[in-house]
Amino acid sequence: QVQLVESGGGLVQPGGSLRLSCAASGITFNIYNMGWYRQAPGKQRELVAGITSGGKTNYADSVKGRFTISRDNAKITVYLQMNSLAPEDAAVYYCKADWFGTRYSYWGQGTQVTVSS
Repeated sequence: QVQLVESGGGLVQPGGSLRLSCAASGITFNIYNMGWYRQAPGKQRELVAGITSGGKTNYADSVKGRFTISRDNAKITVYLQMNSLAPEDAAVYYCKADWFGTRYSYWGQGTQVTVSS
C-alpha cells in the first residue's frame, strides 16, 4: 500500500520559516519524481516545487529564492524548506509522487500552512 505522509505544517508569522516533510512508503522512492503542490481556498491546486529522481529541481516563480525542495532517498523523504513566508503562501500543501512515463502517481493527504500575525 502506497502512503505519502506530510508533516511540518502549522501557523507561522509573516517572514517566518517552516520545513515540510513527506515520508513515503510502498514505492521504490528513488525512481519517483517528487513534487510539492498547494491549494488555497477557492483556488486551483498549483505546483510549488519539484525534484526529479535524479535531483533536478524546479520552482514556481512565486517561490523562487524562498523555498527549497530536497530529497533524502535513504530516509525515503522529500522536504520543502520555506523561508520568508507571506500570507499568500497560506494553503494546504500536498506531496505527490510520479513515476515518469507510467500511470503511477500518488498524493499525500496534505498539511495546512497558515501565515498570519
